Amino acid sequence: MKKIGITGSVSSGKSTATEILAKKSYPIFSADTEVKKLYKNKKFIKALSNKLKLKKTALIKKQVTTKILENKDNIKKVEKLFHPLVRKRMRYFARKNKKKNYIFFEIPLLVESKLLKFFDLTIFISSPRKLRLKRYLRKGGTKSLFKLLDKRQANPSIKKRKCDFIVVNNSTKKVLKRNLLNIIN
Repeated sequence: MKKIGITGSVSSGKSTATEILAKKSYPIFSADTEVKKLYKNKKFIKALSNKLKLKKTALIKKQVTTKILENKDNIKKVEKLFHPLVRKRMRYFARKNKKKNYIFFEIPLLVESKLLKFFDLTIFISSPRKLRLKRYLRKGGTKSLFKLLDKRQANPSIKKRKCDFIVVNNSTKKVLKRNLLNIIN
């Protein structure tokens, strides 16, 4: 089994890359999907609400975003809750798929979280900041949240040096697919 990590900056195309691989029937683990699942877990929501001193649990994700934008230190509190649970699910996914030839992990903070040793290979999805911002806004994000999240990530040049492969995603989905599958093949 080869564990392949896919990383990149905010809105670089990591999810699009893993969608392409999923269509080829590769097992995919997405940290973002796991975070979305945690937002539906009542026990987790209660812990998150307590940590950030939220008054209600309705519209939790919006409240968390507001708290993070109000005080940048809140992002560290949120990460301390999310990261251990996502890592636990990541390890479980690897055990569950140990008989597969290749398994893929979409991990936005792979380099920052010092997870490089967990993977046999890593792929960095690279995209210019201006294009990433445009994509982020198109998905309903705000410029202020993009800036905050983008600052939390390592500089793309650092990620490029630490990853085994780089896939540039500044064109069409078709080009991204071709470049990604060239590496996989």
